[in-house]
Amino acid sequence: MVAICDTLTFGVIFLLRAEENKVVMRYIRRILVSKHWGKVRTMKNATLYTKWLGLIFASLILAACSGNDTKEREAAATAAAEQAAQEAQAAAQEAAQQQAEAAAAAGQREAEAAAAAVGTTFYFDFDSSSLTDEARAQVDAHIAALQGNNDSVRLEGHTDERGTREYNLALGERRANAVRDYMVANGLPSYRIETVSYGEENPVAYGSGESNWQQNRRVELK
Repeated sequence: MVAICDTLTFGVIFLLRAEENKVVMRYIRRILVSKHWGKVRTMKNATLYTKWLGLIFASLILAACSGNDTKEREAAATAAAEQAAQEAQAAAQEAAQQQAEAAAAAGQREAEAAAAAVGTTFYFDFDSSSLTDEARAQVDAHIAALQGNNDSVRLEGHTDERGTREYNLALGERRANAVRDYMVANGLPSYRIETVSYGEENPVAYGSGESNWQQNRRVELK
């Protein structure tokens, strides 16, 4: 638009000057051939009128071009302000997202540290597959850590040496399933949890007596 206005303005000035030159040339010829100065005076007036009309026309064009330039500058400023606002909003959203991700990562590290602190072995009473209060608190810590990742776990059920092999395999399975069911009830999907029973076959403490038996009545999380 600016280029168009400049071109129009130049054209008006050029035409004005060309018309002025024509008038002047006619004026000179008439002076040379005419003895009537009244005509000269009339030509002078015509020349002045032509000049004023040209100036008025040029002024109108310049004013229109100036108005267009102002509108274009205002439109450009508005567009720049809108773009800056959009960029600022995007930057704020990105910063908020990064902050949220950092907070989530920190919370996950704390949950995993708490789960590691309570250990991965949950103990049971004699001939029981019910979670004790202590075992439930341990499992809660692991549930919190597992909810922040996609890891799968394996629950291995064990018993002490008392009872038949078949009975102890079934008891070990019930114990592993009890931990699994508690995890599922608290939000972990069952497909991430595998259970297996070893019965009395993999003791960690050998020999008779409650101190050894108590260590073997367990579920291990792997």
